[in-house]
Amino acid sequence: MSRVRFGQRAGFMILSGGLVAVGAVLHAACENVTAKSQAATNQKSEELGQVLAKVDDDVVITVGDFQNQINQQSPYVRARYTSLEKKKEFLDNRIRFEVLAKEAKARGLDKDEEVVRTMKQVMIQKLMKEQFDSAVKLEDVTDAECKAYFDSHQDEFNKPEEVRVADILVKDEKTAKKVLGDARIKGIDNAGFRSLVAEYSQDTATKDRGGDLRYFDAGTKELPADIVKASFALQNVGDVSPPVRSTGGLHILKLTGRRKALVRTFDEVKPQIRNRLYRDKRQQAMEDFVKKLREKAKIEVHEERLAKVVVDSAGSSAPPLPPPLPGAFHPGAPGAPQATPIQPGTPAGTQRILLPSPVAAPAAPAAPSAPAPAGH
Repeated sequence: MSRVRFGQRAGFMILSGGLVAVGAVLHAACENVTAKSQAATNQKSEELGQVLAKVDDDVVITVGDFQNQINQQSPYVRARYTSLEKKKEFLDNRIRFEVLAKEAKARGLDKDEEVVRTMKQVMIQKLMKEQFDSAVKLEDVTDAECKAYFDSHQDEFNKPEEVRVADILVKDEKTAKKVLGDARIKGIDNAGFRSLVAEYSQDTATKDRGGDLRYFDAGTKELPADIVKASFALQNVGDVSPPVRSTGGLHILKLTGRRKALVRTFDEVKPQIRNRLYRDKRQQAMEDFVKKLREKAKIEVHEERLAKVVVDSAGSSAPPLPPPLPGAFHPGAPGAPQATPIQPGTPAGTQRILLPSPVAAPAAPAAPSAPAPAGH
């Protein structure tokens, strides 16, 4: 296939994939309107069923469909379409979308492998939403479960005091006195101390990073006990220790940072823990669900034939495959779906073509965040 033909096909795939994706959003927008929004308008069902526009004989847009689609937008977007002129603009975009979709289908792009894959992704997104939005809820995580997690993960929420020092290792007392007498060793500015490290330190492991030993607590086993003790004896950033002897020589330590002990109560971190457990439960429910489906399915795998798959590792001028839809089973590599849905959003690929601009995916609930790292 020539590069031109490949580019054309890729363009059609992007076009049709975008149409399928946005079509799913349009369909969802029309389906998900509540009775409350309809009742608030005091409109009769006959009025809502009136035909507003048709595209050929197979696409009919009713007053109700169109109204529902607008009302699915955010309040900010809806406010833009209160005038008759703006309603016409919205309708024109909808018609434009349908015309493009029909042309893509007429060219057989609804059977294109990339379009089919995109449709499957949209279906999977909808399946997982229906399956788990009500099956696993944040409020289902009990206080007892949160407390049990807190008690068994104290190191995530409570940290001892830590210090950070820079070290100059020298071989003898004469050199140590020379370093301590150098004016560059003083002050909180470490530029001078780093130059002393480069000039005098015998510790090749820390010399390239200015002698930095990074943060550590009083219980660390990674450093000699005498160095740890001397480091914690330093009170203020910029303070320098007298020489500390070790098997390697004499260490001159400079305090470059201090972190206070962090102690958090259960009530302070309970929301974080609840979100973590909710996420874990939801993920486990998804994995169990997929596992059952795999057990029911008739799956046949010939792993020995994987060796026959030739992967071209050389550079290629071919355009990359369209990215997976947000909310779909996102592949670890293009075309290799995994059972880990990601958050829904605007379908990928639709930004490259002019589609009905007023259409936007319904806002999804924010995903629960994991507990913040137990750093300081």
